Amino acid sequence: MEYIGDVIYDYAGGLYINMTNRCPCRCDFCIRDMARSLGDADSLWLKREPSPDELMEMFDRRKDGPYDEVVFCGYGEPTERLDVMLSLCDHIKKTTALRTRLNTNGLSDLINHRPTAKEMAGRLDAVSVSLNAPTSEKYMELCHPAFGPESFGHIIRFTEDIKQYIDDVTMSVVSSAISRDDIEKCRIIAEKLGVRFRVR
Repeated sequence: MEYIGDVIYDYAGGLYINMTNRCPCRCDFCIRDMARSLGDADSLWLKREPSPDELMEMFDRRKDGPYDEVVFCGYGEPTERLDVMLSLCDHIKKTTALRTRLNTNGLSDLINHRPTAKEMAGRLDAVSVSLNAPTSEKYMELCHPAFGPESFGHIIRFTEDIKQYIDDVTMSVVSSAISRDDIEKCRIIAEKLGVRFRVR
């Protein structure tokens, strides 16, 4: 099979899936602007996006490794290819006992022009939403979303929605990117939403 970049990679005990390099944000702290890869990958920059069939074949070649979960996370926002991701989730659930997790910027509804949380029910075991700022203004300054100031409110609404369908929901912040005071404000947001909070 043609090498198009590392689509499947091993990182911190998980099997990670890097389906796309598309993302509506340009976060100041994004690792993809600092390194070509993570884990056992050589390059997470893709020459092209893998087809759904290629994704399944690539996954099947790696699925029997010593992994505790499959994580949709790479050098792009996984929900840019939501339908493909959900189809792969169905395949994973049918063929393995692996737990599935999505790491997301929380902008899936804006990306896909529809409410998307319900579609993830029964397919994902966990969702981690990158918050990284306590207000819309600070989010705009730090993450530069293509959707503008409405993005922050959509992250909050997506988190509210997804927790109705998935028990394990976390909001996260990057400690090097924001102040201690803003971290605590973000923690309060997560607590009010009734989800876990993680400082990375």
